[in-house]
Amino acid sequence: MSLLSPSTTVQETIDPAVQKLGIREQYRDRYWLKRDPIYRDRLLWRAQSFRHMVHLLPGQTILELGCGRGLFTQQLVRVSRGENPITAVTFNPTGDRPDHLPASIRFINATLQSDKLGAEQFDFIIAMDLLDAGNCAWFLQNVYELLKPGGQILFYESNPWNIVLRLRRLLAGWLGQKDPRHLLSRPKLYELISELGFIRVFAIFNDFVYSPLNRPLIWLLRNLSILLENMPVLQTLAGSILVHAQKPPRGVECPDASLCEHVSLYNSISVVIPCHNEEMNVKPLVTRLKELYGDYIHEIIPVDDNSQDRTGIILRQLAEEDPRIKPVFRTPPNGVGRAIADGYRTATGRYILSMDCDFQHLLPELRDLFDAAAEGYDVVVGSRFSRHSVLLNYPIQKIIANRGFHFLARILFLRGDIRDLTNNLKLMRREVVENLQITQPGFAINAETGLQPMLMGYSVHEVPISWINRTPDMGVSSFRLIKVGGGYWEVLRRLWLKRMLKSKH
Repeated sequence: MSLLSPSTTVQETIDPAVQKLGIREQYRDRYWLKRDPIYRDRLLWRAQSFRHMVHLLPGQTILELGCGRGLFTQQLVRVSRGENPITAVTFNPTGDRPDHLPASIRFINATLQSDKLGAEQFDFIIAMDLLDAGNCAWFLQNVYELLKPGGQILFYESNPWNIVLRLRRLLAGWLGQKDPRHLLSRPKLYELISELGFIRVFAIFNDFVYSPLNRPLIWLLRNLSILLENMPVLQTLAGSILVHAQKPPRGVECPDASLCEHVSLYNSISVVIPCHNEEMNVKPLVTRLKELYGDYIHEIIPVDDNSQDRTGIILRQLAEEDPRIKPVFRTPPNGVGRAIADGYRTATGRYILSMDCDFQHLLPELRDLFDAAAEGYDVVVGSRFSRHSVLLNYPIQKIIANRGFHFLARILFLRGDIRDLTNNLKLMRREVVENLQITQPGFAINAETGLQPMLMGYSVHEVPISWINRTPDMGVSSFRLIKVGGGYWEVLRRLWLKRMLKSKH
């Protein structure tokens, strides 16, 4: 049985499994249009999450299953910048090509055009609310066949444990409007996908911004959603389940692609990378930086903070191969703040990009930082806590500490527009870096480099990024919340006092 049913124009002869997909697709679209006042925003968030989670590169192919009226397809086109071939498939037998779809989108009605895909395979497959208990195993098996080796799937499914959904379905049953869907729980989804041979499987609770909502509640839940999604017990009340999986093999060769679009940034970026025992990460990071952003790079400055492994040896090898690699080798005392400060002093580019060694997987998203710099912003920060961000395997205590820090910063400095200024992924004009007053020897330097430019009046812009905690092949982070937390509060206290004293003169 194929995912694309035999060619037919008669509803009754459609395979029941495919027919169920069509029912799910139409039910979902009606809900979005009639009951979800922010469906456009929601679908944009999901498209951004897809892009960030798979680290989308130009030319990679996308298959959207159950595209319906093309509501999500429009957002896919938007976030992919028109650089990715997209195939949109509907299972609605009466579904014509949506009028608003760009001509570049290949549209297929699966019930009428059974031979359109053939043996074709895709890099990524995405679907919304299609997995049904009645056909899930069959559907996923076909999805597996449509993926290239190493390809990934991303599904958003309604969470059957959501209390609002339960009440709505109960009320609909009393009114004789039974929900036709047979939803699957998170454990069941995980079990089915794992049994079919997928790897890197995870199913996480996602999105607390669901109806019934008014505008104040939307704003509140949008800001709380990432925290609630990671809270034990409470997370089970989320509106959706986000499902990800990969077809083996785990390691996939990324396509060659230059992401340098702005001539004004050519040969202007100094990249500062603090390194402490990063022998697993530093070479892949530097190599991929050069592949994706070679035209932008003026120099790469890895700062070896007294590593005890082979980090120093690897850095010397990299420097011999490329004169743009200019490692700095520190002497004790150690400290990531000291390492970053030494890197800043060494940098000679017009812009300085600071980043950690474990940011290697999100390099495609750096283009958003460069876009903002080309638009004229003085400082651009990668935000892990945007509604368009993906945050996985992030310790809940770090989320609470981060949210608490920024909440207090908003109050002290009367700035409601800051979300994640303490991330080390920052792109700054050289002038900004030269005016920083760095005092923190440890991780709290990230609070100084985030807050000081804002308080000095420079234009600061945040762009969403993904953040996935270190996998075993990336080593162990040296960040320890209890050890470094005091430095962050000291930065807040010192900057607030300085601001108060300045306002009195």
